[in-house]
Amino acid sequence: MIIRKMIKILPGVALFIIFLFFYARILERKALYYPSKEINFFPSDIGLQYEDIFLNTFDGVKIHGWLIPAENAYATVLYFHGNAGNVSHRVEIARMFYDKGINFFIIDYRGFGKSAGTPAEKGTYLDGISAYNHLIEERKIPPEQIVIYGKSLGAAIAVDTAIKAKAGLLICESGFTSTKDMAKDIFKFIPLWLFTGQKYDTISKIDKVRIPKLIIHSQNDEIVPFNHGKRLFEKANEPKEFYVMRGGHNDAFYIYNKEAMEKIVNFLKKYLQ
Repeated sequence: MIIRKMIKILPGVALFIIFLFFYARILERKALYYPSKEINFFPSDIGLQYEDIFLNTFDGVKIHGWLIPAENAYATVLYFHGNAGNVSHRVEIARMFYDKGINFFIIDYRGFGKSAGTPAEKGTYLDGISAYNHLIEERKIPPEQIVIYGKSLGAAIAVDTAIKAKAGLLICESGFTSTKDMAKDIFKFIPLWLFTGQKYDTISKIDKVRIPKLIIHSQNDEIVPFNHGKRLFEKANEPKEFYVMRGGHNDAFYIYNKEAMEKIVNFLKKYLQ
């Protein structure tokens, strides 16, 4: 009798699992990527000279970025932004590094801004290493002077790039351990984490990064919980440093910009000079 009942409900269970799978995949893409195609601001709006750059990734996708050179720069930041907007929404960040005498190179992932294609985990990794290779091959910037910097989703791309590259330093701001862990945090009572397709499994990669690294996270981050940054720091190998801020996911760095930039500059000068 029990077996017969189980057989009767199996199709319903199977349909529910299939529904959960596709629902999780749709929800995942919407949560991970919020690209904007419209360029709203330009570095020139705040008095910065810049160069429009289009480069082809290893799989033939044309992506767009901006290179903002600083006078007598001693380092170049390769900046990977978060999951929303595009390069035009990071002009203020560019200014902060320019004012410290640091070149700033920021790209849009495929599907963001003027970049072609559609965002996906594998593709964003190709975007990252292609941008790095542009700096060393086309711009002739010494690898030891390149600082790979990633914010939020960009931190996952930065870590993956740092494993493949021979850069000088790595900075991760507001990074998450993996999309699976994020799904567990957000959907505590629904096992959507079982169906994640875009892994961004940074926690399993961070200990493979050999260059000095700075982990930055806010105690009050309402999007990526503080324990993600703490776990990344704990898993990372030396040399490493941890800088803690307060404030929200999107505004903490601006609130602490003076202190945060001082921390970053000291980190750079400690290991690059």
